[in-house]
Amino acid sequence: MTLYDIPLRTLTGEPTTLADYKDKAVLLVNVASKCGLTPQYAGLERLQQSYGERGFTVLGVPCNQFAGQEPGSADEIQTFCSATYGVTFPLLEKTEVNGADRHPLYQELTRVADADGEAGDVQWNFEKFLISPSGEVTRFRPRTEPEAPEVVAAIEALLGA
Repeated sequence: MTLYDIPLRTLTGEPTTLADYKDKAVLLVNVASKCGLTPQYAGLERLQQSYGERGFTVLGVPCNQFAGQEPGSADEIQTFCSATYGVTFPLLEKTEVNGADRHPLYQELTRVADADGEAGDVQWNFEKFLISPSGEVTRFRPRTEPEAPEVVAAIEALLGA
């Protein structure tokens, strides 16, 4: 099984997989609406606007595992994201990224090491995984801003900028 085969659900509960995005570069991010890093939504949306037409998408994955910072229902999450940050990128259903109930997608993603060579658990909200169209993954930790030079360079490299 590849990353593209793992069953997922959209925020509205529809079945999906990463295969729906296989021809794109995907920045998969576990998100939360009540986190000190929540303003990163703005940078994520700017990336979506800047690169969306070139074969890129942000894919938000709400997660309530870090200090209960995503307590909302699917409707509340969607309303918050669109009203507060104008989010246009797709969101998946609330997902466990660590622990015994870690989603199979994150079982695979957390095997990937970051720039310091460290793999393992997601550290906090807004950890980022850039997935190439061929399924290769680059990992950025939560405090790395969406528009940080290393993230933008990695996206542009995948898009042939």
